This record gives sequence, C-alpha cells and structure tokens, in this order.
Amino acid sequence: MTDRYAVIGHPIAHSKSPLIHAQFARETGQDLAYDAVDVEPEMLPFALRQLHDEGYRGLNVTLPHKTEVAQLCVGVSERAQQAGAVNTLLRVDGGWQGDNTDGDGFWRDLTRLGIGVAGRRVLIVGAGGAVRGILGPLLAARPALLVVSNRNPWKPEALAEQFKEVGSVVPRTHLALKGDRYDLIVNATSAGLSGAMPRLPGQLLADGGACYDLSYGAAFAPFRDWATAQKAAIVADGLGMLVEQAASAFEIWRGVRPPTAGVLQALRAA
Repeated sequence: MTDRYAVIGHPIAHSKSPLIHAQFARETGQDLAYDAVDVEPEMLPFALRQLHDEGYRGLNVTLPHKTEVAQLCVGVSERAQQAGAVNTLLRVDGGWQGDNTDGDGFWRDLTRLGIGVAGRRVLIVGAGGAVRGILGPLLAARPALLVVSNRNPWKPEALAEQFKEVGSVVPRTHLALKGDRYDLIVNATSAGLSGAMPRLPGQLLADGGACYDLSYGAAFAPFRDWATAQKAAIVADGLGMLVEQAASAFEIWRGVRPPTAGVLQALRAA
C-alpha cells in the first residue's frame, strides 16, 4: 500500500506542502501520497487520533496548531521542546512523535545564501513563536551579539530567560536599537501580512549586511523595501526556509534527504 502523509492546519488550501512533497517523492523515487487536511482548532485531538487510525505515516503541522499539537504527542524531540512548538509528526505506536524542523530549515537556507553568523552582530525583529524555533541554531553558531527586539520588552526578556542555558540573548525594545548596527537582520514579525513594517529607528544595517524575512510572497514586500533602503547586500525571503524545513521533515519520514534546488526554483517560477 502507498504510504500516506498530510499537512494539517486551518485554513490549509493555500499550503504549498502538497506540491513540495510530491516533487520530493518524484526526485527520490518514493511511493507516497500527500494530502492537505483542514483541521479546526477544537477538532485537533480528534483529528490526530483519526489520522493515526487511518494509517497516516507522518504529518506536517502549520498554523494555528504548532503549539497545541506539542501537548498531544507521546514524545517530542529536544529541539521541539526548546521551541515550544511542533511542525512535524512521525507515526509511532500509540500516537505521534513530535519534532520541529523550522530551525534546521532556517539554518540551511542561510548557508545556501552564504549568510554568515559566527562573530557577527545579529538582530531579530519580533519575539513571537517563530523566534523560538530559530534561536537555537543561531546561538549555536556563536554570533558576537544576538538581540531580540519587540515593541515592548516582556517577550524578549522571556526569551532571554528561556534560552540562557543555550547562549546569550539581549532583549531590547525597537526604540532602544537607535544607534546600533547589525550584520544580519531577521524579520520574524507578521506585520507584512497587513502590508506594514515595524517602526524601527534609522540605519540599523552595517555595510555589507544581510536582511532575511521569515515570510514570503506578498507579506515579504514591506520588509524587502525596507531592507533595500538599508542598502542590504543580500535580501531574502523565507521561501527557501519553507522548502528546507520540508526536506528535513521528509528525511525524518523516509530516511533520505531530497534535493531542494529544483523545488525552490519551481515555486519561484510559479
């Protein structure tokens, strides 16, 4: 029988995951089927049991379920526990094993783009759930400084406390960034979804610096324009991260890592 996989979320019709994993399967010669399943939040526990009973081998998890699903797993990986969120499920006896491939996907895309972190000054704008997934790999790369900035100080301070055993995170408000210069600026806010950018002071990017947005598509436009005005040497969206984290999930499920260049090229062409 063909192995079945799916992505769950609400809404889910916009998801690129079925296209990505169908191409991964073709390129690796894997026989599998991949669905998109809309799961309303109140139905999540029931849906996970049903999909397990129906024989699904693995699931991708997207908004709004990443945090809640972590509480419904029979076990979670160390990086998922650190992130406080799960985006990949592997079928095991009695339920689902949870993992988080967001940080791995982010780091692999930075590497593909030639963006260095070791010894550099890094700023993350925003302190929401997406940040927890990428802080581990960034801290492991030993930046000279890693600042997390938000409109108010409470969320960055909480992240600094949560990750203090991993490395030093400096919490700041947006206003407190005035006069700073960074080699890499990562936009982890959702402001682009409403066509906006967080209000940031003056010139924040150092000469030759890079800007990276976790968003892609129309949501990337405001940050792209801001980064261009900052004279960034590299301006990148999160589409590469999307593909790389999917490849990491595919590897967990199938034991082989698919090539990603062709998938990313196809998505950009579309």
